[in-house]
Amino acid sequence: MKFTKMHALGNDFIIINNIKNIFFLTKEIIQKLSNRYLGIGFDQLLLLELSLNKNIDFHYRIFNSDGNEVEQCGNGARCIALYLKIKKLTLKKKICLSTKNRLIYLKNLNNNLISVNMGVPLFNPKEIPFITNNIKNTYKFYFQNKYIYFNVVSLGNPHCVIQVKDVLDTPVSLIGPFFENHKSFPKKINVGFMEYLNINNIKIRVFERGVGETMSCGSGACAAVAIGIKKNILSKKVYVHLTGGIIMISWQGGNHDLYMQGSANYVYDGKISL
Repeated sequence: MKFTKMHALGNDFIIINNIKNIFFLTKEIIQKLSNRYLGIGFDQLLLLELSLNKNIDFHYRIFNSDGNEVEQCGNGARCIALYLKIKKLTLKKKICLSTKNRLIYLKNLNNNLISVNMGVPLFNPKEIPFITNNIKNTYKFYFQNKYIYFNVVSLGNPHCVIQVKDVLDTPVSLIGPFFENHKSFPKKINVGFMEYLNINNIKIRVFERGVGETMSCGSGACAAVAIGIKKNILSKKVYVHLTGGIIMISWQGGNHDLYMQGSANYVYDGKISL
């Protein structure tokens, strides 16, 4: 099987061209491929497929390193855009992709920068999904003798965002699994930890469901900004500082689409015997 290794600010992927429907990858195979010691090593596997809709250029599927399929991946979308350009699979500068539950639109800019239309952020608990008796602006869980306050949003995949004073001093590896596996999140949850710098800049760390903490998370950056704008603490254009680098997010609020702009990087092509 041929594959391409790519990364977006350290969030790494392998992309497999499955347009001809050659490969069927089981959960166990994906787990073995993702192993950083015995396999290739990656946070997510991206499977590029043919779209059956003439108005959609390609379909792509996203699998976390634990082998489970998920709905959305902002960093992965940018890597797909660069992959399509490198492999000359389309000459279009604007590309429409379908994912498991929505359409996203990609645009190749200069110097490996890609703009992604991530769609409209969804805040209704049923759309996350998040089980709660009452719809609130802010929710809380009791953890290790104190309450942790958080907000929820979906960008096609579920996120909760926790505002903290200092992301570097936050026990992400303890709080992340507690939230990810909480019974209130039937499809689990991606957990973002946001440190406010000013109205145009935030720092975040993200604990991704089925992966753990990653160097960056595109949809997690979008989620943090969407929450910050909804809470009126951020401007409509925000630079998100992640462990692996910076992403720019812009959103006009309400029913407007949210846009993400960031880099993607080709690492190498390879092949592996399944």
